[in-house]
Amino acid sequence: MGTTVPGFETRSIGVADGIELNAAVGGDGPPLVLLHGFPETHLMWRHVAPVLAEHRTVVCPDLRGYGASSKPEAVDDDTYSKRTMAADVVGMADALGFARFALVGHDRGAHVAFRAGLDQPDRVSHLGILDILPTLDTWNVLHGVSAAVAFHLYLMAQPPGLPEQMIRASSDAFFGYFLDAWSSNPDAIPADVRAEYLRACRDAVPSIVADYRATATVDIEHDRADLDAGNRLTMPVTVVQQDWGTQLGFDAAATWRPWATDLQHVTTRAGHFMAEEAPQDVAELVLDLVKR
Repeated sequence: MGTTVPGFETRSIGVADGIELNAAVGGDGPPLVLLHGFPETHLMWRHVAPVLAEHRTVVCPDLRGYGASSKPEAVDDDTYSKRTMAADVVGMADALGFARFALVGHDRGAHVAFRAGLDQPDRVSHLGILDILPTLDTWNVLHGVSAAVAFHLYLMAQPPGLPEQMIRASSDAFFGYFLDAWSSNPDAIPADVRAEYLRACRDAVPSIVADYRATATVDIEHDRADLDAGNRLTMPVTVVQQDWGTQLGFDAAATWRPWATDLQHVTTRAGHFMAEEAPQDVAELVLDLVKR
């Protein structure tokens, strides 16, 4: 396995002053952008993207701070806010000449996609969200001992210094833990892909922590401001999730309804890494979304 999507061209795309996103680009047709999650890179789309490229121009970037994309120092919380990272995605679309594009994100990429849909609805034609809740709701549903499943959120929310030091001291064990714990099929992430994910994360500890720290600060502020203002996702939205409610005691679909005016909510039997565990299912859901 190489370090990009098979059959795709790898490009470095300038999106902001001093910021470039490494992206795999392939296919032909209306544009579709796929955003990866944690602790991965754009390589997580290696099975899904070629299927979608039979119908669309598909772009799979590494997010700011991840993979081979730029990793600026976090001078403040906004450096890695989802608003800033969403602006990167729109800047990439500008560079590629996409006036409007469909957008699908997984995990961290889903938070970025969610923010792009709220901030620039005129640019995002369709929105796919894989296995998250909005930032504000994520923190609201975590309570008691059940919050232990999200210990990494609390660790990386701490002020700069200790989290970075702790994670750097055993980065492969830290990031590898999530690759193991969140997967229902260990074979879905083979050894060479796992090694690439761990290498990429090892090289990006400060920026990954800064991304998560923003989720405990400025990202909450942005979500709350939109909710208070009555801002909603107005494009067709498909949310695909594991059955979180069983474990954490809430109704995931009901949690999403206040945020989207045209919502399809789907529960999957795949694990968190659904694009790697059930790629055909994910590809079909994305194709169904862009037809709405």
